[in-house]
Amino acid sequence: MIYPKIPLAQSIIEIFNVKGVHDIVICPGSRNAPLTIGFVNNPNFNCFSIADERCAAFFALGMAKQKQKPVAIVCTSGSALLNFYPAFAEAYYSQVPIIVVSADRPIDKIDIGDGQTIRQENVFSNHSFYNANLTDDASEENDVFINEAINVAIGKKGPTHINVPFEEPLYETVKKRTIDFNVTSLFKVYRLISVDDIIAFSTLWNHSKKILVLVGELKPNSIEQRWIEMLANFPSVVVMTESTSNLHHPTFINKIDTLITPFKAKESLSLQPRILITFGGMIVSKRIKSFLRKYKPKHHWHIDELRAYDTFGMLTKHFHVSPNQFFTQFLPYVKTIESDYKIKFATIVKHREAKRESYLKSISFSDLKAFEIILGQLPKKINLQFSNSSPIRYAQLFDIDSSIEVACNRGTSGIDGSTSTAIGVATASEKPTLLITGDVSFFYDSNALWNNYIPKNFKIIVINNGGGGIFRILPGHQENEVFNTFFETSHCLTAEHLAKMYHFDYFTASNEKTLKESLKQFYKNNDKPTLLEVFTPTKENDKSLLQYFKSLV
Repeated sequence: MIYPKIPLAQSIIEIFNVKGVHDIVICPGSRNAPLTIGFVNNPNFNCFSIADERCAAFFALGMAKQKQKPVAIVCTSGSALLNFYPAFAEAYYSQVPIIVVSADRPIDKIDIGDGQTIRQENVFSNHSFYNANLTDDASEENDVFINEAINVAIGKKGPTHINVPFEEPLYETVKKRTIDFNVTSLFKVYRLISVDDIIAFSTLWNHSKKILVLVGELKPNSIEQRWIEMLANFPSVVVMTESTSNLHHPTFINKIDTLITPFKAKESLSLQPRILITFGGMIVSKRIKSFLRKYKPKHHWHIDELRAYDTFGMLTKHFHVSPNQFFTQFLPYVKTIESDYKIKFATIVKHREAKRESYLKSISFSDLKAFEIILGQLPKKINLQFSNSSPIRYAQLFDIDSSIEVACNRGTSGIDGSTSTAIGVATASEKPTLLITGDVSFFYDSNALWNNYIPKNFKIIVINNGGGGIFRILPGHQENEVFNTFFETSHCLTAEHLAKMYHFDYFTASNEKTLKESLKQFYKNNDKPTLLEVFTPTKENDKSLLQYFKSLV
């Protein structure tokens, strides 16, 4: 086997190997050559070469999200490292374990005018769970730092940073390892709810006739079916699920915005919960957040092993366990009490559904109609990735089959990196992956397609409405040059030439008939990656959506 001659590089590679961090995304460069040589020449590592650092970091994020284990990203010195920051912040807020390993100049070369050199130590400090600033020798202290960076990424489910100074020469190799290294085990904490808390909070539950459970992003099968059924049978409990929750039951409310938007004050007061229970990742629906911030529950419990965000401004209890562990311990102690809470919601939902179906039948082609058609014809058992802004919000208005795993980068809710993340997911999964994205997000991350690891069954649907269509829905929309140029960022671009350059099969649609026809061919084609571009009318989309909510009353 070939090893880098530099002992510190050998230590990093061997510790990563022993601790099971085997997926390594490598960006090109010279200063990181010792790491590149060591990882690539060791058959225990799966190495991926991606030129654009921002794309590489989101690609790693997608792999780590899918595998639920750490993925490392390696880069050279200088500004290369800064391009990792958007994905690093997303990993922080989405609880995804990625480990950045950045090559650096020795400390005496910093701030003296040497090329490709910046202050790299602690550069991610605002969003990093651990920063290992190594010295340029192989030492026990460095080994401790490397171990800790890996342990923290796993234990805290988030990003860490290892900064590694290398002195030239960088490319020399040896055939035998020249160092010993130290490995520390991961210390796991198994938490349980205390008996006192079970007694106190089950008593509170048993005297509450209005309990709302709100579920954000989850991996499928996070909650055992017996607890799902039990929650569904309580007359005092209403469960609202987002598209990214991957939690399904016929009684659960999965189109939250459709339910909430037309609420009047009297109706809102009658449905105001006494207890709010939340778990899962970030909430997409702005409407449910506004509702709960105005009509505050008396108690808000959040269930998460690590973190609890006070999203609604009145968090009263954080249970430091997984949601399934919470229900396993807690639900056997709660009682069924008389309540019309679930029935009230069910009555409103039934009314909304009738109005919704009537409206959808009446509208002409638009973003809303396109999403109705696309989400109604999805293949089963796929990974479905949404980009941020309009696509994930439209997704919340429709049913998605329970066999489909839904995800979106909601940690920072940025449009950057959606395509790169989806490709990372596709690379790490045996299931086909479909990305539904807006045009601005797609063009913004078009370097994601500069990737040699895209599976043949990877597919993209681009909704091209000529700009940032979501800004037409938000307050402040005016049809003038300032709005069109600086908010909507109007454009006349298409994805056709990008698809050709990156060897994607390409389909288009611009009305209901051509969309239905193109979707059939789009899903049949699995010999190479495929892109379907759907053109919708720029000036009609906002009207169609705003009228949708008005029609629900």
